[in-house]
Amino acid sequence: MKPIIVAIDGYSSCGKSTIAKALAKYAGYTYVDTGAMYRAVALYAFRLLGDEAIRREAVIPILTNIHIGFIQAADGQHVTLNGEDVESQIRTLEIGNLASQISTIKEVRAFLVAQQQAMGEKKGIVMDGRDIGTVVFPQAELKLFLTASPEVRAERRFKELEAKGEKPVLEEVLADVNDRDYRDTHRAESPLRQAEDAVVVDNSEMTREEQMAKIVEIFDRATR
Repeated sequence: MKPIIVAIDGYSSCGKSTIAKALAKYAGYTYVDTGAMYRAVALYAFRLLGDEAIRREAVIPILTNIHIGFIQAADGQHVTLNGEDVESQIRTLEIGNLASQISTIKEVRAFLVAQQQAMGEKKGIVMDGRDIGTVVFPQAELKLFLTASPEVRAERRFKELEAKGEKPVLEEVLADVNDRDYRDTHRAESPLRQAEDAVVVDNSEMTREEQMAKIVEIFDRATR
Protein backbone atom coordinates (compact mmCIF):
# COMPACT_ATOMS: atom_id res chain seq x y z
CA MET A 1 0.00 0.00 0.00
CA LYS A 2 1.53 3.29 -1.10
CA PRO A 3 1.78 6.08 1.48
CA ILE A 4 -0.46 9.09 0.98
CA ILE A 5 -0.66 12.74 2.04
CA VAL A 6 -3.32 13.53 4.63
CA ALA A 7 -4.28 17.22 4.75
CA ILE A 8 -6.24 18.35 7.81
CA ASP A 9 -7.72 21.85 7.84
CA GLY A 10 -10.20 23.57 10.10
CA TYR A 11 -10.90 26.32 12.59
CA SER A 12 -8.76 27.14 15.62
CA SER A 13 -9.17 24.93 18.69
CA CYS A 14 -10.89 22.16 16.74
CA GLY A 15 -8.34 19.62 17.90
CA LYS A 16 -6.57 19.41 14.54
CA SER A 17 -3.13 18.86 16.06
CA THR A 18 -4.37 16.24 18.51
CA ILE A 19 -6.14 14.19 15.84
CA ALA A 20 -3.30 14.67 13.33
CA LYS A 21 -0.74 13.37 15.82
CA ALA A 22 -2.92 10.37 16.68
CA LEU A 23 -3.57 9.57 13.02
CA ALA A 24 0.12 9.84 12.15
CA LYS A 25 0.94 7.42 14.96
CA TYR A 26 -1.78 5.01 13.82
CA ALA A 27 -0.59 5.12 10.19
CA GLY A 28 3.14 5.23 10.95
CA TYR A 29 3.35 8.58 9.15
CA THR A 30 5.27 11.77 9.84
CA TYR A 31 3.30 14.54 11.55
CA VAL A 32 3.82 18.24 10.79
CA ASP A 33 2.08 20.97 12.81
CA THR A 34 2.04 23.94 10.43
CA GLY A 35 0.31 26.15 12.99
CA ALA A 36 3.35 25.72 15.22
CA MET A 37 5.53 26.94 12.35
CA TYR A 38 3.55 30.17 12.11
CA ARG A 39 3.71 30.52 15.88
CA ALA A 40 7.49 30.13 15.76
CA VAL A 41 7.74 32.93 13.19
CA ALA A 42 5.49 35.06 15.39
CA LEU A 43 7.66 34.39 18.44
CA TYR A 44 10.84 35.32 16.60
CA ALA A 45 9.23 38.49 15.21
CA PHE A 46 7.89 39.48 18.63
CA ARG A 47 11.25 38.97 20.31
CA LEU A 48 13.05 41.03 17.68
CA LEU A 49 10.44 43.63 16.75
CA GLY A 50 8.01 43.91 19.66
CA ASP A 51 4.89 45.82 18.62
CA GLU A 52 6.28 46.17 15.08
CA ALA A 53 5.93 42.41 14.59
CA ILE A 54 2.66 42.76 12.69
CA ARG A 55 4.10 45.12 10.07
CA ARG A 56 4.80 43.43 6.73
CA GLU A 57 7.76 45.73 6.00
CA ALA A 58 9.37 44.81 9.32
CA VAL A 59 8.75 41.05 9.13
CA ILE A 60 9.87 40.27 5.57
CA PRO A 61 13.60 41.07 6.08
CA ILE A 62 13.91 38.76 9.12
CA LEU A 63 12.46 35.62 7.50
CA THR A 64 15.80 34.38 6.18
CA ASN A 65 17.10 34.31 9.78
CA ILE A 66 14.38 31.88 10.89
CA HIS A 67 15.08 28.14 10.97
CA ILE A 68 12.24 25.93 12.22
CA GLY A 69 12.58 22.28 13.15
CA PHE A 70 10.84 19.50 15.05
CA ILE A 71 12.28 17.28 17.76
CA GLN A 72 10.92 14.41 19.80
CA ALA A 73 10.70 15.09 23.52
CA ALA A 74 9.44 12.98 26.42
CA ASP A 75 5.95 14.49 26.08
CA GLY A 76 5.82 14.40 22.27
CA GLN A 77 6.91 16.54 19.34
CA HIS A 78 8.38 19.96 20.12
CA VAL A 79 9.12 22.89 17.81
CA THR A 80 12.58 24.41 17.62
CA LEU A 81 13.42 27.95 16.56
CA ASN A 82 17.04 28.37 15.46
CA GLY A 83 17.92 25.32 17.54
CA GLU A 84 16.01 26.42 20.67
CA ASP A 85 13.11 24.37 21.99
CA VAL A 86 10.28 26.93 22.05
CA GLU A 87 7.30 24.60 22.47
CA SER A 88 6.00 26.22 25.65
CA GLN A 89 6.66 29.79 24.49
CA ILE A 90 4.66 29.45 21.26
CA ARG A 91 1.54 28.02 22.92
CA THR A 92 0.45 31.19 24.71
CA LEU A 93 -2.70 33.09 23.74
CA GLU A 94 -0.59 36.17 22.89
CA ILE A 95 1.67 34.34 20.43
CA GLY A 96 -1.29 32.47 18.94
CA ASN A 97 -3.06 35.75 18.28
CA LEU A 98 0.10 37.27 16.76
CA ALA A 99 0.60 34.19 14.58
CA SER A 100 -2.92 34.63 13.22
CA GLN A 101 -2.05 38.20 12.23
CA ILE A 102 1.37 37.40 10.78
CA SER A 103 -0.10 34.54 8.74
CA THR A 104 -1.94 37.13 6.62
CA ILE A 105 1.39 38.34 5.21
CA LYS A 106 1.91 36.87 1.74
CA GLU A 107 5.69 36.51 2.07
CA VAL A 108 5.41 34.69 5.40
CA ARG A 109 3.00 32.18 3.88
CA ALA A 110 5.21 31.64 0.83
CA PHE A 111 8.24 31.14 3.09
CA LEU A 112 6.53 28.43 5.14
CA VAL A 113 4.50 26.79 2.37
CA ALA A 114 7.74 26.06 0.46
CA GLN A 115 9.11 24.28 3.53
CA GLN A 116 5.88 22.37 4.08
CA GLN A 117 5.71 21.18 0.48
CA ALA A 118 9.31 19.93 0.69
CA MET A 119 8.37 17.91 3.79
CA GLY A 120 5.65 16.10 1.86
CA GLU A 121 7.62 15.11 -1.23
CA LYS A 122 7.94 11.48 -0.11
CA LYS A 123 4.33 11.34 1.16
CA GLY A 124 3.50 9.30 4.26
CA ILE A 125 2.70 12.56 6.03
CA VAL A 126 -0.13 14.05 8.08
CA MET A 127 -0.16 17.85 8.06
CA ASP A 128 -2.65 20.14 9.73
CA GLY A 129 -3.31 23.85 9.34
CA ARG A 130 -5.62 26.29 7.59
CA ASP A 131 -4.73 25.87 3.90
CA ILE A 132 -3.18 22.43 3.62
CA GLY A 133 -5.80 20.89 1.34
CA THR A 134 -6.33 24.05 -0.71
CA VAL A 135 -2.84 25.54 -1.13
CA VAL A 136 -0.03 23.40 0.31
CA PHE A 137 -1.24 20.01 -0.96
CA PRO A 138 -4.24 20.46 -3.28
CA GLN A 139 -3.31 17.02 -4.67
CA ALA A 140 -3.55 15.30 -1.25
CA GLU A 141 -5.22 11.89 -1.46
CA LEU A 142 -7.18 12.53 1.75
CA LYS A 143 -8.46 15.91 2.90
CA LEU A 144 -10.26 16.41 6.20
CA PHE A 145 -11.97 19.58 7.39
CA LEU A 146 -12.60 19.80 11.14
CA THR A 147 -15.16 22.15 12.64
CA ALA A 148 -17.01 22.82 15.90
CA SER A 149 -19.07 25.66 17.33
CA PRO A 150 -17.13 28.74 18.56
CA GLU A 151 -18.47 28.20 22.09
CA VAL A 152 -17.23 24.61 22.23
CA ARG A 153 -13.84 25.62 20.86
CA ALA A 154 -13.50 28.49 23.33
CA GLU A 155 -14.27 26.17 26.23
CA ARG A 156 -11.61 23.72 25.03
CA ARG A 157 -9.03 26.50 24.65
CA PHE A 158 -9.96 27.89 28.08
CA LYS A 159 -9.27 24.52 29.72
CA GLU A 160 -5.96 24.15 27.86
CA LEU A 161 -4.76 27.52 29.11
CA GLU A 162 -5.87 26.75 32.66
CA ALA A 163 -3.97 23.46 32.55
CA LYS A 164 -0.83 25.43 31.69
CA GLY A 165 -1.18 27.57 34.80
CA GLU A 166 -2.62 30.62 33.07
CA LYS A 167 -5.71 32.48 34.26
CA PRO A 168 -7.84 33.04 31.17
CA VAL A 169 -11.23 34.74 31.04
CA LEU A 170 -13.73 32.67 29.06
CA GLU A 171 -15.35 35.70 27.42
CA GLU A 172 -11.94 36.90 26.23
CA VAL A 173 -11.03 33.46 24.90
CA LEU A 174 -14.32 33.30 22.97
CA ALA A 175 -13.69 36.78 21.55
CA ASP A 176 -10.22 35.66 20.47
CA VAL A 177 -11.65 32.54 18.79
CA ASN A 178 -14.14 34.65 16.85
CA ASP A 179 -11.48 37.20 15.89
CA ARG A 180 -9.17 34.46 14.62
CA ASP A 181 -12.01 32.84 12.67
CA TYR A 182 -12.71 36.15 10.96
CA ARG A 183 -9.05 36.78 10.10
CA ASP A 184 -8.52 33.21 8.91
CA THR A 185 -11.53 33.23 6.60
CA HIS A 186 -11.22 36.81 5.32
CA ARG A 187 -7.49 37.24 4.74
CA ALA A 188 -6.52 37.97 1.15
CA GLU A 189 -3.77 35.34 1.08
CA SER A 190 -4.82 31.66 1.33
CA PRO A 191 -7.96 32.12 3.44
CA LEU A 192 -9.33 29.22 5.44
CA ARG A 193 -11.92 27.40 3.38
CA GLN A 194 -13.16 23.87 2.92
CA ALA A 195 -11.69 22.10 -0.11
CA GLU A 196 -14.42 20.80 -2.41
CA ASP A 197 -13.22 17.21 -1.97
CA ALA A 198 -12.65 17.39 1.79
CA VAL A 199 -14.49 15.17 4.25
CA VAL A 200 -16.12 17.39 6.90
CA VAL A 201 -16.03 16.26 10.53
CA ASP A 202 -17.99 18.34 13.05
CA ASN A 203 -16.68 17.28 16.44
CA SER A 204 -18.81 19.62 18.59
CA GLU A 205 -20.59 16.64 20.17
CA MET A 206 -17.80 14.06 19.84
CA THR A 207 -15.39 12.76 22.44
CA ARG A 208 -11.76 12.38 21.37
CA GLU A 209 -12.27 8.63 21.15
CA GLU A 210 -15.34 9.00 18.93
CA GLN A 211 -13.56 11.47 16.70
CA MET A 212 -10.50 9.24 16.37
CA ALA A 213 -12.65 6.23 15.47
CA LYS A 214 -14.36 8.30 12.77
CA ILE A 215 -11.07 9.60 11.34
CA VAL A 216 -9.48 6.13 11.32
CA GLU A 217 -12.51 4.76 9.48
CA ILE A 218 -12.16 7.51 6.84
CA PHE A 219 -8.39 6.96 6.54
CA ASP A 220 -8.73 3.18 6.19
CA ARG A 221 -11.33 3.66 3.48
CA ALA A 222 -9.06 6.09 1.60
CA THR A 223 -6.04 3.77 1.69
CA ARG A 224 -7.74 0.51 0.66
